Amino acid sequence: MRITMFSINPLYPNVITGGASKHLRSVAIHLGELGHHVRIMCTRIEGSDTRFLWHPNVEVHPVLPFKQPFPQPYAISGHDMAQVVQLMGDALHDADRFYVHDGELLFPFLSERVPTVVSLRDNVYPETLHGGFLFRGHRLILISEYSRKFVLATMGRFFPALRERIVVIHNGIDWDTFRPTPPRDILSVIPVDPTKHKIVIHPHRPEESKGLLQTIAVADLLVHRCGWDTLRVLAPKWLESQNTPELLDFYARVQADIDRRGLTEHVIFHDWVPSALMPEYYAMGDVSLSLGSFAETFGNSVYESLGCGTPAVVARVTTHRELLPPDLIDTVDYADTEAAAALVDDILRTGRRTSQATLDYLRTHYGVQRQLDAYANVILNAEHSTPLIYRHPVLNDDTPFRLAPWCVPSVRGVYHDFNATYADMGALGRLLIAQRAGISRRQARESGIAAAEFDHWFEAGYIVPNSDAFIDE
Repeated sequence: MRITMFSINPLYPNVITGGASKHLRSVAIHLGELGHHVRIMCTRIEGSDTRFLWHPNVEVHPVLPFKQPFPQPYAISGHDMAQVVQLMGDALHDADRFYVHDGELLFPFLSERVPTVVSLRDNVYPETLHGGFLFRGHRLILISEYSRKFVLATMGRFFPALRERIVVIHNGIDWDTFRPTPPRDILSVIPVDPTKHKIVIHPHRPEESKGLLQTIAVADLLVHRCGWDTLRVLAPKWLESQNTPELLDFYARVQADIDRRGLTEHVIFHDWVPSALMPEYYAMGDVSLSLGSFAETFGNSVYESLGCGTPAVVARVTTHRELLPPDLIDTVDYADTEAAAALVDDILRTGRRTSQATLDYLRTHYGVQRQLDAYANVILNAEHSTPLIYRHPVLNDDTPFRLAPWCVPSVRGVYHDFNATYADMGALGRLLIAQRAGISRRQARESGIAAAEFDHWFEAGYIVPNSDAFIDE
């Protein structure tokens, strides 16, 4: 088959910039190895508009004139938008299948003549969310159960038939690659000595919501309270081509925080690590941290770190609440710096590594071959689809509402994944926890909860309508 793919992220011959591009590359190469011809259309970057190969059957065309660097890729002229449509239409004229990676192609008419599969890789960025509401394809691939519930509570509220087109395919990780690996070549790239330093890894791109400031706050406690004088925190610098004024401002704030806390010698910013060295990078660490509030749809780095033997301390947000049983991963409430520091201190003192039970669970549930086979099956068997029918739900006093799937009770209050805040929902919160099927406005009023309070929590995104048309448990 001839398969055209779309990525709004720029792609490179030998550099992987994150989980989305990593999985796109794996799926494309797998289809190429099956004998299919894959053409990937992606955003161009200055100096990188030349076609290249990921595989003899996989061509990458970095030609689309979206704005770079991120964010706001659609902040372009009408002429450039027309160029995107022209180039994508040209690439689709002889295609047997169309795969849209991350759902960010906001011209759904392009796929009307080609069986189309779309995947959504995040629940945050506006282009992805907009693409979700515009979905008209044969199948919608989501990468976690959390994302399925999110989509049904948002897009699915207005398109009841959407649930029939959703397929959940968890990200897969190559456990033959991400396994305990003695650090060798990585030591020539990053100036640390595992025999002398206690190493904390922050393996994330530099977005504030990815938790770098939380990692620094934990390091402060480890150095100045727990006495870890040889602590070294490793954090990657972003690719120069992706720097923005906002990112440079964030770096300045981070550096000021490091200086204020007296951590200058303890925090090391290093160049982006080549994908081939990532197993050594993870394994070199004593612990990795993922303490941010970013609403992950999967969160690859946590599980790659665990696979390489390095424990991860993780904020209890989004998918990190569901992908591993709670006894197989170290989690803390978001913004609980004290609890995170205590866990890291214990890991450093005991030298604990990833448990065999955790490794076994990861290998059983999140293997790469299962993922690749599932993607190939969905893409190759895609068919022409009828349009989804929009249905406007009427919300009245008897409509049951429940906690949104992105809200979870905790000892600090109800945590909202997209606000990164805790709220005391009072009597309504207690009712919702006790009656998981939902509470209507009428029932809330009969329990002494004013309509204005009920509506406030709906408008703030803490509760959502609950019916077979909106959410499927």
